[in-house]
Amino acid sequence: MNIELINICKTFQDELVLQDVCGSFDIHSIAVIGPSGGGKSTLLRIIGGLLAPDSGSLKIDGEIIGFSNKYLQSYRRNIGFVFQSKGLFEHLTALENIILPLVHTFGMGKSQALEISSKLFERFGLTDEKSKYPFQLSGGQQQRIAIARAVAVKPKLLLLDEPTSALDPEYTAEVLNMLGELQNEGLKTIIVTHEMGFAKNACEKVVFLANKQIIESGNSSRIFKNPQTEELQNFLNKILEWKV
Repeated sequence: MNIELINICKTFQDELVLQDVCGSFDIHSIAVIGPSGGGKSTLLRIIGGLLAPDSGSLKIDGEIIGFSNKYLQSYRRNIGFVFQSKGLFEHLTALENIILPLVHTFGMGKSQALEISSKLFERFGLTDEKSKYPFQLSGGQQQRIAIARAVAVKPKLLLLDEPTSALDPEYTAEVLNMLGELQNEGLKTIIVTHEMGFAKNACEKVVFLANKQIIESGNSSRIFKNPQTEELQNFLNKILEWKV
C-alpha cells in the first residue's frame, strides 16, 4: 500500500495546522513522531477520512481520495481507528463493544459477530474480561479491546493516535506487544506516538512532523542513528536525554 500526500493544508479557526505537507510512503508500519501541537493527529485524521483538507490531495495506491460523504462511507470501511480516549461505550460490556459495530455498521449477523469477537478475546488473552464493563478494566485492557474492535473487520490499514499516552509502563508494554504481533502478521499501521523505542524497533519507517510540515522521513534505524535535519536532532536529544 502506498500513500501520497500532495500539498496538504488544514486550518482551524484561522490557525494554520498543516502547511503544504508532502510525502510518498510505502506503508507497512509507520510511526509519526514530533512535538505536541505539530499537526500529527490532524494529519492522521485526514488520512483516515475523518477530516477533509482545506487544500491539497491524498492518494492511496494512486487513487485520489474524495472527501464527499458518499465516497468516505466506502473508504472508511477499510480503515480501523484507535484513539487516545479508547472510545468504549461505558454501558456495554467489553464483548458488546466489539459486537455492536460489526452488526450495526458492517451488517453482520449477531451469531457471526459473536464468533469473531470471541475469537479475538481468546487470541489476545482477554477472555476473562468479556463480560466486564469498561470501568472494571485497566487502561491497558481497555485499549487492547479498542484495538481488537478496530481489527475485527480486517481493515486494510490501522490508524492509531497516541494509543499509550495515558497508560502506565506495564500497560503500555501490553498494548505495544499487541501492536507488534499485528504488524508481524502483516497488518499495515500508521501510529502517532511518543514511544521512541516502539517507533525505532517495531516500525519500519518514521515520519517526523514539526512546524506544520514533514521535516524528515526514512527508515527507522537511519532516523534514530543519523538524523539529517537540525530540527529532528534537537527533538531526539530532548526526548532521549533522560531515557534510561
